[in-house]
Amino acid sequence: MTYKLPELGYSYDALEPHIDTKTMEIHYTKHHQAYVDKLNAAIKDIAELQDKKLSDILRNIDSVPAEIRQAVINNGGGHYNHSLFWKLLAPGGSNVPVGNLKKAIEDTFGNLEEFKSQFNQAAANRFGSGWAWLVYDGEKLSVESSANQDSPVMDSKRVIIGLDVWEHAYYLNYQNRRPDYISAFWNVINWDYAEERYNYAINTSK
Repeated sequence: MTYKLPELGYSYDALEPHIDTKTMEIHYTKHHQAYVDKLNAAIKDIAELQDKKLSDILRNIDSVPAEIRQAVINNGGGHYNHSLFWKLLAPGGSNVPVGNLKKAIEDTFGNLEEFKSQFNQAAANRFGSGWAWLVYDGEKLSVESSANQDSPVMDSKRVIIGLDVWEHAYYLNYQNRRPDYISAFWNVINWDYAEERYNYAINTSK
């Protein structure tokens, strides 16, 4: 099995003006494709890894041979994280969470604005390259961030929402204004997909 770039599901300009066309095109066709290519190269001689789901590989990262482990973290994480990220973006999506996720956010953080404040802070304060996350650990939601292409999946957590804060995700349009990019994210988040992910997480964690 070789990993492939997933379908984006919308045009490069669909998220304008919040995420610009050129950034989307380069991010998807160059950066994500590079992670896919390098992941395939890393595991090409390890048949047992080629038969596993990527989430299972990352969840059991310590079992990956030491000589390729970091390459799998970097590029497998990059492929996994970006594949989620594209689905968490949607043109003209709902402005607020829905269903069980809405209730869980309110129960955990008090209200949506407090959640967004904590998430924004995690995204803005991530030093260098990385991600901000809303995750479910089998019991509760929490906000965290990670460096580079590290994924919460490696800690057996379920990603509900993730935001890429590598400079390549925003620099063409926002330059050094990461907070503006973070604010723009809330205009294109796919709350319906986040709800799907949360429902799956709580139903499979029982």
